[in-house]
Amino acid sequence: MKAILTGLLTVSFLAGMAAAANGPAGNDFKALFAKHWQISKEFTLAVAEAMPGEFYNFKPNPEEMSFGELMSHIAQSNSEAFANVADIEPLPVPEGYDKRTVIKFLNDSFDWCAKQFAAMTPAQFDRMLNIGEGRQANGFEVLCWAFTDTAHHRGQAEVYMRVKNIKPPRYVF
Repeated sequence: MKAILTGLLTVSFLAGMAAAANGPAGNDFKALFAKHWQISKEFTLAVAEAMPGEFYNFKPNPEEMSFGELMSHIAQSNSEAFANVADIEPLPVPEGYDKRTVIKFLNDSFDWCAKQFAAMTPAQFDRMLNIGEGRQANGFEVLCWAFTDTAHHRGQAEVYMRVKNIKPPRYVF
């Protein structure tokens, strides 16, 4: 019995060491989220860069936002979500939807959100927040929403690019 227990403890220890050597543990939410937030930033900026500046005012139909408005919306939504969790004011939204202004806002927003995230506490992740229409979610859920909302709108931006016969950048996980 003692040999079996010793063997199990040894295997558990080695598995833990292997996991530590390969990067953040599966339950290290902050490290994993930060890693994938950076990947999201890089891919979103690649999409924004790939669209020629003359098409930043393009709308596939009148009900849609322009490409520039859509990409700016990503930055603004992220800033507002992270500010809500951190209980601070979001970044100011710049005027204009030209390529240069939008890419700067996207870059600033992703970096600002990463900085706010790094300083967030478990209490902020657990705190219940009003998210509109009488609904509530905790800070963790709001951050997951921001991540998902970014992917949703980035995919929408890629469709705009395809309509203009522009091949979007390849996603790298």
